[in-house]
Amino acid sequence: MSRHAFRAMGTDVELHLDAEEGDAAFRDAEAELARLEALLSRFLPGSELSRLNRLGELRAGPDLLAVAEAALAARELTAGRFDPTVHDAVVAAGYDRTFELVAAGGSPRIAVAAPCGGGMEIDPAAGTIRLEPGVRLDLGGIAKGYAVDRALRILAAAGPALVDAGGDIAVTGRPWPVGVETAGGTIALELAEGAVATSGRDRRRWRAPDGERHHLIDPATGLPAEGDLLRATVVAATAVEAEVLAKALFLAGDADRAAAEADDLGVPAVLVTRAGHTVLAGGLA
Repeated sequence: MSRHAFRAMGTDVELHLDAEEGDAAFRDAEAELARLEALLSRFLPGSELSRLNRLGELRAGPDLLAVAEAALAARELTAGRFDPTVHDAVVAAGYDRTFELVAAGGSPRIAVAAPCGGGMEIDPAAGTIRLEPGVRLDLGGIAKGYAVDRALRILAAAGPALVDAGGDIAVTGRPWPVGVETAGGTIALELAEGAVATSGRDRRRWRAPDGERHHLIDPATGLPAEGDLLRATVVAATAVEAEVLAKALFLAGDADRAAAEADDLGVPAVLVTRAGHTVLAGGLA
């Protein structure tokens, strides 16, 4: 078993490979994560995403196009709970720099609501993305899921593999134990193929004059989400799907509704409430 760790996309990344020779695969997977970060980060002025946000229209490369299409489909699938146009609301909440800088210095801003749900048009044939005036995209979570899926594909050519990018985990090739935090400790899910992602208010949070805030914006209000959930962890076929579903369940508003939705969808989910209760749903017991 080989392991390779580094930082990318603002988080700690671990790659695991059940193979004798993994150095080349590790290098290629790390390079792919760095390449995608350079294209899809809202914090890098020269990224494709930043240029799209400045110009409002762009002939995009295949990766930005694919992630934007996935984000638009996710907004429709989740009835707007997952919304890539929350950029200005995230910034208005104080997440206007990389998280390391925000966490270190907090935010001097008083939170104000910012509009979400703005228009975006994608022309796959022409390869163009057009944003409605005043609309900017934040693809952070879904871009990370996309990068994890891509890195796993690279590693999988060398053997059974696991990619963990700050809790976005994707596996293939053999059963892997994946730890999921609950209110009372950690439980292990055995996963042979697929991905796990978590959305919660307990990780990317910071202080501001009007109290503590977190980065998960409720598009219905344009403000950091309220509700009784601390975090929602979801199992899905890909890291992109897990990212979308975890955020949608977290934004359900309360644990009962999130659990009912997970059951209806057949999506395995671990829900932890702010009161310290754990709810297993979607077939987990």
